[in-house]
Amino acid sequence: MIKENNTIKKSGAPSGGSRKLPVITRPPASYGAFLPRQKPGDSKSRGIDSVENLLRQGKYRDAIVLGEEIHKAYPEEESVVLILSWVYYDSGNTKQAIKHLNTLLERELKRKVFTGFAFDELVRIYKQEKNFHKLVEICERAVAAQPEDVGLLAELGNAYLQSGQAEKACGIYEKLIEIESDNPALYCHLGEALFAAGLSEESEKAYLRAGEIDPDQPDHYYFKIAVLFQQAGNHREAERLLNKCITASSANPLYYCSLGDSLIGLGQIPKALKAYETAVQYDNPGAGAYYNRLGHTLMKTNHFSQAAKAFKSAIAHDSAQPYYLSLAAAYKAMGLADRADKIMREVIKSD
Repeated sequence: MIKENNTIKKSGAPSGGSRKLPVITRPPASYGAFLPRQKPGDSKSRGIDSVENLLRQGKYRDAIVLGEEIHKAYPEEESVVLILSWVYYDSGNTKQAIKHLNTLLERELKRKVFTGFAFDELVRIYKQEKNFHKLVEICERAVAAQPEDVGLLAELGNAYLQSGQAEKACGIYEKLIEIESDNPALYCHLGEALFAAGLSEESEKAYLRAGEIDPDQPDHYYFKIAVLFQQAGNHREAERLLNKCITASSANPLYYCSLGDSLIGLGQIPKALKAYETAVQYDNPGAGAYYNRLGHTLMKTNHFSQAAKAFKSAIAHDSAQPYYLSLAAAYKAMGLADRADKIMREVIKSD
């Protein structure tokens, strides 16, 4: 029997406060390094360096004031426009950041060589905000300016997929495959788009084609389509494909866990438990995580008693605090409030 008052390990927590807005990933060097500036000692370059320093220090108001002054004096200096967009974004003024980035994007689209600095930043912002309408809009504009750019086409295909325009995404990925017919990743993207468009058979064929191009790991592609079937609630098809994964790579514990999840979805609990036990046999150090995953999957399907047993097994291998919290949730769902409260008291005492 598992003792529920074992020493509870605390979960690791990141130190420091969290930002209100995520930081945009910057290019490896400052934007201005890619553009012509005046001599290092001139006032404009010194001003740009000062804005960069203020940004690093988090002095956004001062950086904005100085940056706007330089921008007014040198409206064509693109490094100033980009760094202003960074300052506005990090200060929380996303609207103004986007305004400056769009100014740069207009210039980028007119050039024969597409640098894409502003485009990349706008893509990041729109993805973070889940503003897929705007994401599609700028990707369409970029592709219209550079119709053979593989990277831009891939970004447009992704934008269509995220915005729910699966059929358009299929068209983009088919065009990409015409350009790079030996790229398995493109067939995977096409497979995902086809599945989203309701064409599951065609989707599977695309993933199988990826596996033909990359024959060393066919299980990798079986798994991708299996996951799509799982997410769609079609556990019968997922089970079929996961068994193919196991046939191709029988020692991969992830496949047994995923098979167990689909078996639970099919109501075949004993078989699911056996699949998870097999995963543990192949990777005993990961047993705690596997049993915890099993418990949560059982909780989602209202198999609370079996879930409690799974969480106890997780605790037997690793006395991590989240496993105790999960066990308490299972007891509560079973109507065993006293047991749940006892565990919670132990958790609080361990903090």
